Amino acid sequence: MEAELFKQNPWWEEKFKDDSFTRDIYLKQILSNINSKEIIILTGLRRIGKTTIIKQTIKHLLENKTKPEEIFFVSLDSFNLLEFSIHRLIEEYKKIHKKSSSDFFYLFLDEVSSREDFEQELKSIYDNENIKVICSSSIATLMRDKKASLTGRTKTIEVMPLNFQEFLIFREAKITKSDSAKLESYFKDYLKIGGIPYYVLKEDKTYINELIEGIIYKDIIAYHKITAEKTIKELFILLCQRVGKPMSYNKISEILKISVDSAKRYVNYFEKAYLFYVVDRYSKSINEKVTSPKKIYIGDVGIKNAITGFKDLGASYENLVFLSIKDKNPTYYLENSTEIDFITKDSLIEAKYNQELEKNQKKLFDTLKIKNKIIAKGYLFFIQEI
Repeated sequence: MEAELFKQNPWWEEKFKDDSFTRDIYLKQILSNINSKEIIILTGLRRIGKTTIIKQTIKHLLENKTKPEEIFFVSLDSFNLLEFSIHRLIEEYKKIHKKSSSDFFYLFLDEVSSREDFEQELKSIYDNENIKVICSSSIATLMRDKKASLTGRTKTIEVMPLNFQEFLIFREAKITKSDSAKLESYFKDYLKIGGIPYYVLKEDKTYINELIEGIIYKDIIAYHKITAEKTIKELFILLCQRVGKPMSYNKISEILKISVDSAKRYVNYFEKAYLFYVVDRYSKSINEKVTSPKKIYIGDVGIKNAITGFKDLGASYENLVFLSIKDKNPTYYLENSTEIDFITKDSLIEAKYNQELEKNQKKLFDTLKIKNKIIAKGYLFFIQEI
């Protein structure tokens, strides 16, 4: 065990080097909560960069005079450490560095949900130890199914795919707002590739296919102990094909020949793995909201395009707009068969890649009373801060 811990914590013996692109959005959120007692939880799609952000946080701490021995990182899905509980790993760390029970240190736990009893262990650490915990998880079960024991003890940060600005930085694009032709070219690449960091750099189709397999098998089939593997794969393809389009659980049930309850449960599993998001229809009636078809969006458009091919630009564009406003809890607006893509607390947003509003949409747009009315067109919607 000791050799593995030294391997995972190279800063204990030498200067730590990390040259990866810093995602300031998330690093700033972590650092603004680094001195609080709360457990910081990084969540998000598998391979979206959570481990990299953890390593960047460690680098920042080291550069700001935190002692190397006060930082303890553990990859909990490491084969060499699977037999050891989190508390046993902490005991070994304290033994290595001759720490007393009251000594403070930072504990970074990568893929914490790979452990069966992680929520009880985290609660015990929070209640009884002088430790700041920062952890990651690719499955939202940590926050939803098992959060009862961690209520009031966590700060959750969802890591999203690269936004367009980050995409340009990853591609080392030297560009200004006036470079419209270049921006359009890069944006078409972004529409096709999406924002999974390694895939943006390498465009390796084998990598994206392996990622899809990993999410489906590890985060859905294996994690939830599902025997209907074929149905899960068929549902995944169906949802990719239906991105941005209304779809009911009854229709999914009919197509896949499964019960409506199974359709709801399986879609929820995809949500927990951050692979898909479900958007409700806007309505003041709870009954109408619950019974109306849902709209489906994928966690990254590059994954959709790997399955369906790069052809439905409108759906991919609408998906990117959704991801950029997801934190505003958007719903879709439907009135007399005329649909507006998104409505939030203070904004009405229609995604039009290279199109104009239809006649009925324009009429509805003009009629609705809301603070902001936005027609998202092309790359312009995403470059406010370039």
